[in-house]
Amino acid sequence: MAKNKNKAVEESAIVPEKKARKIVAGPIRDKERTKRRLIATVGKVLQKYTYAGLTITNIAKESGLNPKLIYLYFGNLDGLIEEYILEKDFWTGKLKTQFTELAENPKSLSAQDANDLFLLQFDSFLKDKSMQRIIHWEMGVKNKLLRKIADDREEVGKSALDLISNQFDDTDVDIQATLAIILGGIYYLTLHAKNNGSTVGGIDINEDEGRERIENAIKRIISRDFEDAKKKKTPKGKK
Repeated sequence: MAKNKNKAVEESAIVPEKKARKIVAGPIRDKERTKRRLIATVGKVLQKYTYAGLTITNIAKESGLNPKLIYLYFGNLDGLIEEYILEKDFWTGKLKTQFTELAENPKSLSAQDANDLFLLQFDSFLKDKSMQRIIHWEMGVKNKLLRKIADDREEVGKSALDLISNQFDDTDVDIQATLAIILGGIYYLTLHAKNNGSTVGGIDINEDEGRERIENAIKRIISRDFEDAKKKKTPKGKK
């Protein structure tokens, strides 16, 4: 019996002792989730405070995370902001679908197509507060990354503009200048209306009536250029 007892003691001695499970803190265990949270917070802070409010303190406060994590995962504040801007999709909803379809199936765009495209741009910009902040930021700060984003956006828009411009070959109607003025007007009107609620030319696009007046004006201007182009287009074979 003593022999059996000694054997049991020996066997118990070689059983490895269970180690207490190490509890790893959330941010360390789930680095990607933490990074996503910080990137998303940049957008929230941008909407709430504008680009002037993009500080370590505000981002840490809004995210509820330790500010040291910004340095750990992104190097510094600029690295975090750059990540946000590079991931930001500036063409969303119906407008993105429209650009995608045009890229896959290019065709010459009619006056109605051009109207639809710019009215979608107007509607999209009115609804996208992050986009408003980015455009405002681009105009107020000289920054290589912001310039790159602006250039990329222009490049995407150029593909659609070229499809519209095809209708104006052999005419003296400068549709590009017209559309540039319309786009600039969309940005200016929207930034005024959404940043401080002010009117422009007595029109308030925060109100349905004011917005409809601008939409109707966009349609009239584009349609008139298309009509003028038809009248002035040089028939093939003639100079």
